[in-house]
Amino acid sequence: MGIFQEFKEFAMRGNVVDLAVGLIIGAEFGKIVNSAVNDLIMPPIGKALGGVNFTDLRVSIGESGAAKALAAAKEKAAAATGDAAESAAAAVASAEKMVEQYGTELFINYGSFIQNVLNFTVIAFAVFMVVKVMNSMKKKEEAAPSAPPREEVLLTEIRDLLAKKA
Repeated sequence: MGIFQEFKEFAMRGNVVDLAVGLIIGAEFGKIVNSAVNDLIMPPIGKALGGVNFTDLRVSIGESGAAKALAAAKEKAAAATGDAAESAAAAVASAEKMVEQYGTELFINYGSFIQNVLNFTVIAFAVFMVVKVMNSMKKKEEAAPSAPPREEVLLTEIRDLLAKKA
């Protein structure tokens, strides 16, 4: 059996397709929940806490490497002459881009962590509720009495007719 045929059999199994569908729906469900948390739940909580946006909560832990690189490049540029001055100016420009991109401080963004924990909690609760509803529907299906098979009904009628004759 060729590798292509083996892959085709693997990919077409029911559980692989079910998993793919579940992942796609789960990703989209995650976007909906994130929107609900970020756009509907967090603004009132932030307002109640005095206008706090959780994603903005952070603690500075010092100067970034980009800021240190900019300071060092400026020192070299001040002391450089001739061709070295051109390369030093390029180094300063590069360091300024780094500072623009990454900033001058390092932060612990605990607000983002709180936001992600809240998102996870809402998603976990929503999945729990979906599973709970599905389980209750499954129990109702199992509890519902099913009609006896046709053969059993016919055998019961034959038994009853024979009992009347005897």
